[in-house]
Amino acid sequence: MARSTQKSLFTADLILPACRDAFHKLDPRELIRNPVMFTTATVALLLTLLLLIGRDGLAPGFKLQLVVWLWLTVLFGTFAEALAEGRGKAQAASLRATRAELTARRLKGGGDAYETVPASALRAGDVVLVETGDLIPSDGEVVEGVASVNEAAITGESAPVIREAGGDRSAVTAGTRVLSDRIRVRVTVNPGQGFLDRMIALVEGAERQKTPNEIALTLLLVGLTIIFLIAVGTIPGFASYAGGSVPVAILAALLITLIPTTIAALLSAIGIAGMDRLVRFNVLAKSGRAVEAAGDVDVLLLDKTGTITVGDRQATEFRPVGGTSAAALAEAALLASLADETPEGRSIVQLARETFGCAGVALPDDARIIPFTAQTRLSGVGIHGSVIQKGAVDSILKANPGAGGTAAATELRRITDDIARAGGTPLAVAKDGRLLGAIFLKDIVKAGIRERFGELRQMGIRTVMITGDNPLTAASIAAEAGVDDFLAQATPEDKLALIRKEQQGGRLVAMCGDGTNDAPALAQADVGVAMNTGTQAAREAGNMVDLDSDPTKLIEVVGLGKQLLMTRGALTTFSVANDVAKYFAIIPAMFVALYPGLAALNIMGLATPQSAILSAIIFNALIIPCLVPLALRGVTYRPMGAGPLLARNLALYGLGGLVAPFIGIKLIDLAVNGLGLA
Repeated sequence: MARSTQKSLFTADLILPACRDAFHKLDPRELIRNPVMFTTATVALLLTLLLLIGRDGLAPGFKLQLVVWLWLTVLFGTFAEALAEGRGKAQAASLRATRAELTARRLKGGGDAYETVPASALRAGDVVLVETGDLIPSDGEVVEGVASVNEAAITGESAPVIREAGGDRSAVTAGTRVLSDRIRVRVTVNPGQGFLDRMIALVEGAERQKTPNEIALTLLLVGLTIIFLIAVGTIPGFASYAGGSVPVAILAALLITLIPTTIAALLSAIGIAGMDRLVRFNVLAKSGRAVEAAGDVDVLLLDKTGTITVGDRQATEFRPVGGTSAAALAEAALLASLADETPEGRSIVQLARETFGCAGVALPDDARIIPFTAQTRLSGVGIHGSVIQKGAVDSILKANPGAGGTAAATELRRITDDIARAGGTPLAVAKDGRLLGAIFLKDIVKAGIRERFGELRQMGIRTVMITGDNPLTAASIAAEAGVDDFLAQATPEDKLALIRKEQQGGRLVAMCGDGTNDAPALAQADVGVAMNTGTQAAREAGNMVDLDSDPTKLIEVVGLGKQLLMTRGALTTFSVANDVAKYFAIIPAMFVALYPGLAALNIMGLATPQSAILSAIIFNALIIPCLVPLALRGVTYRPMGAGPLLARNLALYGLGGLVAPFIGIKLIDLAVNGLGLA
């Protein structure tokens, strides 16, 4: 599994552009998207005007400090967003380098004649010829031929992949290089709409929209701001009743210390960073909604082949019948498989040579190869008048009618039933019409997959294996892998029905797939992860695309989604607790002159009303950059139940948010008074 290199947060090539962009984001048209920070900027502008007018009885030096720290509060918020976007832009620049202007050999008519055109001139439906060493000029599907393709520029994976016409391995991406052979590719996108184009726009933040969760949180923050605005607006009346007055600058500064500026300043950065982490994990999320949904997934559907198992069946045992020795069966199976270049054929050769010492066995020059066909469902070899056949049990019995009623056939049926019950696939072997035995082909469960499913279980996620195998084989693999449930002999309709059933029960469903037959289920699932190697239909149907085409990455996607939600929840908890603590920390000190009874509540012993409000404003500004690394890196996620997770966050971030202001404001108050700043 390839991961992009994680760029350090605080390097000059990120910090300097972010500082510049932070000032650009002071544009009111930018700030208005964040109402809390817009309010903070408005108050900072008001205090700037009051500083210039200077008729409210406050010392100019004190007001200047308030103005400076209020503008810093706004800049720290815009800096956090600019830094998050900058990390995406840095990656987009490297991606854009792979999309340099290419040329293409566009075929004319149905023959081999072509014309050389810029890649930007290609349109959906055009067919291009790509040969060894060429860069694929546009996203498309292989319609003729098979080739080895280097996709390192996109996925970071050094191993080449095979792309071929038909099936689920036909999709190719612009900027990848053909290493061998030649293929014809039908272009599936118009200029500017390719996979890389969408990815670049997304990581740059140009197409990122607020998710429902972000919108709801923004409304909450706006509501709290309005409540505190009303509360602060009523203070002059109470002050007048008590025989005093409160300067407008003090009231304005008080408002900023009480509204939720911390989470408001970091909210956008959290969302951008969440999607950026997915991109750095080589997963492209088409929307922030998909990332959030991944964090709330209840049910995870996984294909068996290539996801839970390694994908290629391996020969594990030779089982002879009719008095044939295991060594004779192994030698016959090896001879029938020497010309078989499939993974199963190679595993048979390897097992025979390692187990029975058949290293010296080779095909003679005059051997006649019997190729596998979909009609016969068997293959083999003819040697010196003898014919050795290997294939499905029914196919072998059909090709050798005389062997059907023998004792060996009965024994073979019993053996193949045992293999099926054990979760394997039997291949029969015959020589000159006589049954020799069966080869046990087994789906190898990926190492560590059982433990990973255990992690998902700790998260409260139920795993369901989907396979086209018979129920006996499916049950065996499911038990070995440790999934919670399985669906055998699954059709596209069965997958769709299962997803809808789970969703009707109020559960969020995630699924991965790569074939056109997976497209309906990918579109229906709340989180549909399509493999980059899959068909165009699958990639369009899913709301995420895995550039590494590693289906087990769904587990990491869920973890990253939960990390995004946890980061937002943790910092929101900290921010709200932080505001509550600031309220109780500074209000008594600010109004003790008007209401002497508040002296008993001034437990922090803040020196003066001016130092109290200045200390709170300074703390309010400094806490934002202190939390930027956490917002961008995300809160560490540990698989555990919702209850313990909530208790942990409340203890860590809730209690931390309550304690930090008391300590921070007191220390700043001591410094402010020691330096004579208030």
